[in-house]
Amino acid sequence: AEIFEQVNKFAGYGFNKSHAAAYALVAYQTAYLKANHPVEFLAASMTYDMGNTDKLNVFRQDLARLGIPLLPPDVNASRPDFGVEVQPDGVPAIRYALGAVKNVGAAAMAGLVAEREAGGRFADLSDLVRRLDARSVNKRQLEALACAGAFDSLQANRRQIYAGADVLMRHAVAAASERESEQVNLFGDEAGAGDVPIALPAVDDWDGMERLRQEFEAIGFYLSAHPLDTYETALARLKVVRYADLATGTAPAGPRVKLAGIVVGKQERTSRQGNRFAFVQFSDTSGMFEAVLFSDILARVRDLLDSGQPLLVVVSAELRDNGEEPRLTVQEIEPLEQVADRASAGLRVYLSDSTPLDSLRAILGRDGGPRAGPGRIDLVLDLACGQELEMRLPGSYPLSGALRQAIKGIPGVVVQDL
Repeated sequence: AEIFEQVNKFAGYGFNKSHAAAYALVAYQTAYLKANHPVEFLAASMTYDMGNTDKLNVFRQDLARLGIPLLPPDVNASRPDFGVEVQPDGVPAIRYALGAVKNVGAAAMAGLVAEREAGGRFADLSDLVRRLDARSVNKRQLEALACAGAFDSLQANRRQIYAGADVLMRHAVAAASERESEQVNLFGDEAGAGDVPIALPAVDDWDGMERLRQEFEAIGFYLSAHPLDTYETALARLKVVRYADLATGTAPAGPRVKLAGIVVGKQERTSRQGNRFAFVQFSDTSGMFEAVLFSDILARVRDLLDSGQPLLVVVSAELRDNGEEPRLTVQEIEPLEQVADRASAGLRVYLSDSTPLDSLRAILGRDGGPRAGPGRIDLVLDLACGQELEMRLPGSYPLSGALRQAIKGIPGVVVQDL
């Protein structure tokens, strides 16, 4: 009734009848499509706003709320725009658009997809660069696609492709030159530059946090995971709320509210009195939020804001009656890793066999092995008889986010916070 009264009042002066009728029809049609064909409707909506990262992030949150999977970009599956893809279990999902990756462009990706549809899936990186149109794709685009994970189905080491973008482009140019000259080799077969093995730089992949940071730079938000996922149990123990829950009123707002986030943007200003203050944009698992830091807090935590690490942000929240997002003022900021260490009892690491032990030993020994720290580590091994063997490692460990991420990245390992 309240909404109707507002619309009724506005209708007296806002629109003439023909204008109002057109808007009503479009509103009905789009509401029908979203209610009855949500996957197709949201894929089309994301394509329409493909160049607007902020809107794409809002759509991503809408997809999460509706339980619709958003699949990562993939040179062997994605289209230039957002498309609907039915997964093996029959659940429809939206495949991320190649053209929506930053610094790539839909036109270049249209050519790549056309080649894939004409000649079949790319078998490996050599096959891809042999068939690539070197005139429409450049090194910068390959780097962006690598950071976004678009080559993961061909090569899981994103950093290796990023570091070898020059090598890939040279092979692509040589293969294109051979195609244009229509040359064959001395013995009459069709082997050429495109068939020469590609020697990419021998570098290890980025660690979990850096991999996500590069993905964020390429896409504009965290897609495959979020740096805060590692701290899920600690955040619950610390009574940290998601920003979306605070904004919608499903989480209690008080004089001091605990949020967590990664800094993704910062603008510093000078007040009329000459004091410095800043508007800082954070990302948490529910989306983006902005908070203001005044001079006393800003001077104390400026280095933390530039560190790239997850932060615990204590704010005062001023909720507004006009439907706008709450105004957040930072009262305190700490590295989330330190706070989580104080709150965490330890980790329980589940192993199905002994294969991951060498990797686990190397990770735990990087900083000299066990030393004073708040966390313990328990190993749980599945035995052939159907029982479990649990043992506690000697010593204690400072269970940083990086260490948690590294352990979770070991194949064949499942990690649970104690």
